[in-house]
Amino acid sequence: MKLTKRSIYIILVIVLTIATDQISKVVVKQNVTLRTEVNPGERIPIIGDAFILMHVENTGAFLGMGSELNDTLRVLLLLVLPILVLGFVLRHIFLDKSLDNWSLFAFASIIGGGIANVYDRIVYGRVTDFLFIDLGGVFRTGIFNLADLSVTTGMIILVFMTFKKKKATT
Repeated sequence: MKLTKRSIYIILVIVLTIATDQISKVVVKQNVTLRTEVNPGERIPIIGDAFILMHVENTGAFLGMGSELNDTLRVLLLLVLPILVLGFVLRHIFLDKSLDNWSLFAFASIIGGGIANVYDRIVYGRVTDFLFIDLGGVFRTGIFNLADLSVTTGMIILVFMTFKKKKATT
């Protein structure tokens, strides 16, 4: 494969996404008390009570989904399937030359975030989550990490770009 500016852009977004996520998780693990069933852990306000930092270890997927699955299903759904999908999407963005830079950024962000969380599941058996948003009951998230944020941001960009392309063709 020839390294073009486009390929370097894709690789750079993926690597920076993974690095940012992994560094943030190390900082949280070293500096914020772990929240467990027995220990409530620290709740560090970043922006009042609206944006809070806390430390949890998640054995499931987004918002803990899948943590109650047996080991075989958890490996299939949280490791094997994501690796296959990430590989397919990575192949797609390298081969599909019609993708614009925003779509490339979105896909690369999704891949980087996915790889970062899969890495944690392989190496640690769980994923470190630490961010929580509560806008006074109007909007409230579960506890998430920067990899989750990258995946979500990428998906939002892709949806936006899809609507933009549809509007341009009508």
